[in-house]
Amino acid sequence: MAKVRLVPLTDEDREQFIRDNQEAFNYGALEEFGVRDEHFEDDGQIISRETIERSIDNGEAYRIVCDGMFVGGMVVNVKGDKGDLDLLFVSPSVHSKGIGYSAWCEMEKLHSEVKIWETVTPYFEKRNIHFYVNRCGFHIVEFYNQYHTDPNDPDRDGSEEDLMSDGMFRFEKRIGL
Repeated sequence: MAKVRLVPLTDEDREQFIRDNQEAFNYGALEEFGVRDEHFEDDGQIISRETIERSIDNGEAYRIVCDGMFVGGMVVNVKGDKGDLDLLFVSPSVHSKGIGYSAWCEMEKLHSEVKIWETVTPYFEKRNIHFYVNRCGFHIVEFYNQYHTDPNDPDRDGSEEDLMSDGMFRFEKRIGL
């Protein structure tokens, strides 16, 4: 397992965190689809700046450090014994080295009070689905789509485009329950 540290995000590193996050998310979408505008939120990004900023502002943001270098990041929101994993990304240049899993294990240690973790990922992110289910022990508990929309999604505006969205899986990990 890769040796990583979680370092709280600083204001000075916020801009780079956002760019790194967008690069990692774009990589997965481009790998799956090539250039297809309908999967991107704005300005050619699979995840908008606004979405990342809202996540950072409403949660705890960390840089993932391995061998002294920033190689990813994560944002969580913890309330009591419930935690939401809002964002987790690893630089495509270091994929498949155990960094994401090591970072997740560090987060579970950091927030050992959390008994139920939740996260979501797009239906097409096979790497993410594999990671959450097969590596981290999450279970798929819901599929948001045009027939079953996410009632907690702040980006939902009720538009036809919104209702025709491709879909997101919701995952849960229960610890010691």
